[in-house]
This record gives sequence, C-alpha cells and structure tokens, in this order.
Amino acid sequence: MLAIEQIKLLKKELYFKTTRSGGKGGQNVNKVETKVELYFNINESFVLSAAQKEKLLKKLASRLSEEGVLKIVEDNSRSQLANKENALKRLFALLNKMLQSEKARKATKPTKASRIKRSEGKKRRSDIKQSRRKLF
Repeated sequence: MLAIEQIKLLKKELYFKTTRSGGKGGQNVNKVETKVELYFNINESFVLSAAQKEKLLKKLASRLSEEGVLKIVEDNSRSQLANKENALKRLFALLNKMLQSEKARKATKPTKASRIKRSEGKKRRSDIKQSRRKLF
C-alpha cells in the first residue's frame, strides 16, 4: 500500500503528454488536446523501495516498456483535466493492487463428511457402469 506522502512524492516523478483525442466532442476534438498519456518510470523512482520496484517490475512485466516505463492512456472524458485525474486514479489503484501482499494459502484437509460423500458418489458411478456391462 502506498502512503499519502508517497503518493504526493510520486506525482512529482510522473510525466504527462497530451494529444488530440478522437471520439465525441464535435469541433472540440479538432482543437483541444484532451487525450492524456501518463508515463511512470519504475526503475528511476526515488519514492519506491528496491523491494517495491522489484515486485512491480515482476508483476507488471507485460505492461512495461523495455526501459521499465509504465504508460497509462486516458481519453474517456472531453476534459483534459478529468482525463489527467482519471489516469492518476488508475495508476495509484494499479500500484496499490500490485504492491499488496498476497495471503499465504492455508493447507486444509477434507472433512469426514466430504470424504464419505465423495466415496458414495464413486460407488454410485461404479454401480451405474457395472449395470451397463453385458453378461456373457
């Protein structure tokens, strides 16, 4: 999980690029650059620890460029500011999700009732197949 201080510092490490967006907007589409591309270089981040960087590089490998840059594109809104905010929300949600520690799986044994139910099912299936056999 990222702390509020980390989020504030991370915002300084982000690079934004705006371009013209297709889709709805009429004449606005042809004039205003509303599409936002957010770039975050995980390798060069000063906010993240080495362990966090390693975890992110491993989990986000398919979404990163060769240099370790994560790119998030947002063009759903007609407003550049709204797209920028949505891109930031998506980035922080993604980072928080990837940095969460996974719960260790607890090994469990099947209950006595489930073992009996399984064996009865096997017996029933066996009886059905036995009844289909031809007697010579």
